Amino acid sequence: MHANEVRTLTSYSLGIDIGTTAVKVILLSEQEIVFQTSATHELMSPSIGWAEEDASVWWSNTIKAVHELLEAFPSAVDDIVSIGVSGMVPAIVLLGPDNEPLRNTIQQNDARAISEIEEVNQTFDQLKLFAQTGGYTNQQHILPRLLWVKRHEPEVWSKVRTVLGSYDYINYRLTGTKSLEMNWAVESGMFDIRTRTWLDEHMKWLEISADMLPTVYESAEIIGMVSEEASRLTGLKAGIPVIAGSADHVASTLAAGIVEPGDLLIKFGGAGDILYCMDEIAPSPQLFFDYHVHPDFYLLNGCMASSGSLVKWYAHEFLRDDSPDLFKNLDEEAEQVRPGSDGLVILPYFLGEKTPIFDPQARGVMFGLSLSHHRGHIFRAVLESVIYGFRHHIEVLRDLGYEPKRILATNGGAKSRFWCQIAADVLNADIRSYPAHPGSALGVAFLAGKTAGLYQEWDDINRFLNVYRDFQPQPSHAEVYDKAYDVYRALYTTLKPQFTKVNAFYTHWNDPAGAGDDAKEELA
Repeated sequence: MHANEVRTLTSYSLGIDIGTTAVKVILLSEQEIVFQTSATHELMSPSIGWAEEDASVWWSNTIKAVHELLEAFPSAVDDIVSIGVSGMVPAIVLLGPDNEPLRNTIQQNDARAISEIEEVNQTFDQLKLFAQTGGYTNQQHILPRLLWVKRHEPEVWSKVRTVLGSYDYINYRLTGTKSLEMNWAVESGMFDIRTRTWLDEHMKWLEISADMLPTVYESAEIIGMVSEEASRLTGLKAGIPVIAGSADHVASTLAAGIVEPGDLLIKFGGAGDILYCMDEIAPSPQLFFDYHVHPDFYLLNGCMASSGSLVKWYAHEFLRDDSPDLFKNLDEEAEQVRPGSDGLVILPYFLGEKTPIFDPQARGVMFGLSLSHHRGHIFRAVLESVIYGFRHHIEVLRDLGYEPKRILATNGGAKSRFWCQIAADVLNADIRSYPAHPGSALGVAFLAGKTAGLYQEWDDINRFLNVYRDFQPQPSHAEVYDKAYDVYRALYTTLKPQFTKVNAFYTHWNDPAGAGDDAKEELA
């Protein structure tokens, strides 16, 4: 829809998503998506297992994308009634005394804090921690990553005044209010999911002052208004209410229409998310736990550290190809390869792995290569590996007694018919994909609109879900994928001790004096 078209509605909600590879902006009316745009940025991995981004680029990209929206649709400036921001969680943004970032962000899929995770694991009663937070200490938790900064970058740590998440940082830039959204706190590993309070024992151990962590808000709560400064920079009107927002995967869940227990979302983003909706607080030690933005529901959340980012890495680092038709061509080449990629099986643990194995030392593996394999084989095996990871999570859910009633697919990978068909085949289930789905930005825009009264019911999200594709499993592929999946699972079990040795070697090579006792023992 273009700016010069006649419109009958005059109230809009604005959604902003801080993603792994781009800031996305979407404008919603009561009935339709009016406009959407994005501004790209890069994930940086300067060392093995590291994942960082520049928060100042998130803000400059937000300004850029909002300007593009207002230039295309200038009359919206007076009619935006609410703003919501979503983003990666729990990313860490460290602000200094001047309220500027002190270093690059440490992303949720960062796996550097291996020794710190072990120390936290040994320091705190893990059964008690699980009962309080819904999880055991892992690479996604805030505490070990903050401990890493304290130990390795003391000059940065001494200046830290505020810890924020990705979307909380943009909220601060928009409103001047420092806040944290509920699911950032829930996924931090330092927050009691029942009493909704920080764990004092953890705060004292790390010597975190209470004012370093701002007030925690529910997703739909208004945390402030667009400030005069943000208005000057973005072109938005000062005084527009801004809600606390949402973790990106939770906003995606709402945006996919998942508002009933038993619904399952597989999210083909830079990371891979698997989200199951339920009506009880029932954490699993193999999964993360979240509050749904719908107040009656909760989510069991699986997160694979690399999904779309692995696809992008293969294309750019191996193939050195940035042509616009690259992925279309790769799909066509890989489609000529038989299911199971002629014995080539990949472990997608290129940034370590979160759920369900919680192993930051895991590495990516290409197993079964031969001279008969070509790039189509490798590309197909990359796609299959991500779906094997999804299947592993669904097996965990079934072991817990949860059977998905329907499976929906969103984000970048859902645009590929080929990848979605692989998903249906490997999971042996019907899949409904939303190829043009805006993802988190749509979910958080809808949530902001609901807070403002644009939408009355949660089911109103279905107004925006009228473009989809349905995929059914091909029975002839089931047997080969069952066998390939068995190899996938066995590979990790077999190689896990070797991952530990490789990490010990790498740690010693880069910092011989700082190698931990475990690393020295492995090297010995």
